[in-house]
Amino acid sequence: MQSSKPNAIRPATLVVCLLSLCAPSLSRAQTAAVSWKFPLPSPEFYRQATSSAALAPDGTIYQATFQGLVFAFTPQGTVKWKFKAGREIKSSPAIGDDGTIYFGSRDRMFYAVSPAGKLKWTFPTGAWVDSSPAIGADGTIYFGSWDKTFYALKPDGSQKWAFATSNIVVSSPAIATDGTIYFGSHDKNLYALKPDGVVRWTFLTGGEIISSPAIAADGTIYFSSTDGNLYALKPDGTERWRLHTGGVTEASPVLDESGNIYLAVNACLFSFTSDGKKTWWWCSATYVDQTPAVAADGLIYFPAAGHKFVALKRDGTEAWHLDTTVDLSTSPIIGGGGMVYACDGVTFYAVIPPGTPAPLAKSSWPMFRANPRHTGCVRNVN
Repeated sequence: MQSSKPNAIRPATLVVCLLSLCAPSLSRAQTAAVSWKFPLPSPEFYRQATSSAALAPDGTIYQATFQGLVFAFTPQGTVKWKFKAGREIKSSPAIGDDGTIYFGSRDRMFYAVSPAGKLKWTFPTGAWVDSSPAIGADGTIYFGSWDKTFYALKPDGSQKWAFATSNIVVSSPAIATDGTIYFGSHDKNLYALKPDGVVRWTFLTGGEIISSPAIAADGTIYFSSTDGNLYALKPDGTERWRLHTGGVTEASPVLDESGNIYLAVNACLFSFTSDGKKTWWWCSATYVDQTPAVAADGLIYFPAAGHKFVALKRDGTEAWHLDTTVDLSTSPIIGGGGMVYACDGVTFYAVIPPGTPAPLAKSSWPMFRANPRHTGCVRNVN
C-alpha cells in the first residue's frame, strides 16, 4: 500500500510502489484497538453488508445487513433488538428527530421502525429500494427506487409527491441548506429539485450516477459519475470544474475542514483540492468502493483491501491500521468520543483509534450521508 504524489512516479519509484502492494508496510504506523465486536449471522447464501451504520444521539448504533436484518446495538455492544425486513437491505438507515429509523429494502418496501424496534409503517414502491434516505428539516423523507421514481414521504408514511426519472435511482439524495434536494440516476442526470418536487435544474453526465453527492459550505455540489469524472457544480447547476479520475466508482466524496475532497476510485483513495487538483493518492491491492470518513484531527478513515481498516494522515501516509476478518464492506462512521464503527458482513466492529481519538471533522460533509444520523443534510459546522 502506498501514498503517492502526482506527476512524480519514476521507474524506480514505480518498482517500490508495486513491491509495496505485496510486502508488509515498513512504516511505523500504529495499530488500533477493538473496543467490542459482534459476529453477524452467516446464512447459507453469504453476501457482505454494504449498508453503513447510523448512530442515534443516545448512542444506539443501527446496522443493516444484506440478509434483511437491522440490528440495534448499545454503545457497549449488546443487542437491543433486531428487525427483519422482507428481503435484502442495501439502503443505509437514517434517523429522524424523534428517533424513527428509516430504510429501504429489496422487498420493494420503504420502512419506518420505532426506536424500540417496532414497525411503524411501510410504503410500497414498484421495485427495489437501494437508495439511502435523506431527511429534510421539516421531517420529509426522500429516497429513490429501481422503479425509476424519486419519492418524498411525510413522517406518517403518506406520499407527499413522486418524481419520475427515465431510469433507476440508487443514488442517495443530499439536501442543501435552502432545501434543494440533489440526487443522481442511471439516466446519467444529476437532479436538483425544490422541496415541492419541482425541477430546479438537471445536469447531464456521460454515465450512470450511482453515488451520493456531497455539498460544501459554499453550496458547491461534488459528485462522481460512472463516466470516470468527479464533478463540481455551482448551486445554480453550472459547472465549476470536472476532473477525470481514471476509473469508475460507486463511492461518494467527503470533505475535510479545509475543503479538500476525498474519493475512492478503483483501488485507490484520492485527495483533491476544492479547485479540482490532485494532491495525493493511496492505493491498495484490489477494488474498493466505500466512502471514507474524516476526523477533526485530519485523519481519513478508509476500508482498504487486504483485510485492513486504515487511517491516513493529511499527506496520505498511514497513521494506523486495524486487521479485520475479511475486507470491510461498509462506509465507516465516527461517533462520540471518536469511536469508529464499521462492518465487514461477518463482524461489526467498534474501533478505538490509538492516542486521543478525535471526533468527526467540522466540515459540511465529512462522512457518508453527512452525519452519524445519516440525514443526508449539510451539517451545521458553526
